[in-house]
Amino acid sequence: MNRIFSLSKVIGFVLGPLLFGGVLFLNESPDVEIWKVIALALWMITWWITEAAPIPVTALLPLVMLPYLGIFTVAESTAPYASPIIFLFMGGFMIALGLEKHNLHQRIALNLIRITGTSGNGIILGFMLSTALLSMWISNTATAVMMLPIATSVVRLLMKEDKMNASEKRFALGLMLSIAYAANIGGTMTIIGTPPNVVMTGYLKELVDFEMAFGQWLLIGMPAGVVILSSTYLLVTRVLFANGIREIEGSSALIRKKLESLGPISREEKLVTFVFTITALCWVFKPQVNALIGVPVLSDATTAMAGGILMFIMPVDITKSKFLMKWEDTARLPWGILILFGGGMCLAKGMERSGIIQAIGAYVAERSDLGLFTLIAIVTALVLFMTELMSNVALVTIFIPVIIGVANGLDINPLYLVIPSTIASSCAFMMPISTPPNAIVFASGHIRMKDMMRAGILLNILSVIILVIVGMVIVPLVV
Repeated sequence: MNRIFSLSKVIGFVLGPLLFGGVLFLNESPDVEIWKVIALALWMITWWITEAAPIPVTALLPLVMLPYLGIFTVAESTAPYASPIIFLFMGGFMIALGLEKHNLHQRIALNLIRITGTSGNGIILGFMLSTALLSMWISNTATAVMMLPIATSVVRLLMKEDKMNASEKRFALGLMLSIAYAANIGGTMTIIGTPPNVVMTGYLKELVDFEMAFGQWLLIGMPAGVVILSSTYLLVTRVLFANGIREIEGSSALIRKKLESLGPISREEKLVTFVFTITALCWVFKPQVNALIGVPVLSDATTAMAGGILMFIMPVDITKSKFLMKWEDTARLPWGILILFGGGMCLAKGMERSGIIQAIGAYVAERSDLGLFTLIAIVTALVLFMTELMSNVALVTIFIPVIIGVANGLDINPLYLVIPSTIASSCAFMMPISTPPNAIVFASGHIRMKDMMRAGILLNILSVIILVIVGMVIVPLVV
């Protein structure tokens, strides 16, 4: 398997530049600029799909190649890498690191699980709510990593002589799957919850001149996420893996013991809660605050960075120069994702400058008579099933400019297509390789591939139906 994987990387490594050179030197079209950008896009897509080079490194290619190809000046090619959207996500990452460093996320999760009860379905509900809530603000991977050991401890309570009956096995399977699914779904509810949302926001600003506000996205992401999460819970606990367990003996004591190990809420946790709450309120009530002040001082990006800065300058003990976070803590900040956003937006601007997006729109306009319902369904389903096999960030980075071109060609508001397809990119439920949370829970040993695929295909179909309704009903009301 590793040899095959390595071979695909080698092939991709060579094929990317070959496609670039072949398109450049063999094409004699008068639309020279279009083919220059297509050549670069083919190179980048090849490397992204095969991961022949690190994904962030591939994202740096437009910075170098677009000035070389004469599409942009150096200043124009570097500008997308410093987009306000990138600073929005950077600030969000910093706040998330503060939550994780001081274990506030664990305290929130354990208290939620304690509230939802000790029955089989109650525990699954508690884990799903906790995972989704945390994934709205911190990495879905980090959330799944944190929740898995707690879930494993609960499952061990059922094991007698390392054996479980059929009902207990269904509970363990449902619990593990629910953590992965809730981590994926939770991230879709906020702009900063998952990288595809941030990529989408950047594209809308750059290509459509539409700024998606944090609060505005909540009006779309929350209803969509809650409906998908509720459907997932019902499908897992009532249809696919019904367990019928009324009470898991010892689970209350286990949760209480884990909470006690955290000790009383610390000064650091209180300060992190304060910073997080203030930042979230400023995001949600940005229009009202700006209207009250009379000057548009607040933006989502500046609010995020202000929250991030507070994490470093909020004193825990000023006499000992102790603050909530040290700069060394940012070693865990995913800098590569920020570069990826910049590279994707730079390539998209190149596609717009060269006329590719306009050309796609014109081509579709001449050949398509699809209605809005059918179009949303096709685009959403295509993205959702493609994300099972490739990185959702890379997929959205490649696909959204094309969707915008299609929408422009059909004279449709691009948001009707872009928003459902972006949410769909985070709804990968079928394969362990689709998202890190899927892989993390699959490694628990309680899930078989066929079980994940059986649940995943039903959830994928259900998600497409829900997201088509979102695109047809909710998006027009909000935007």
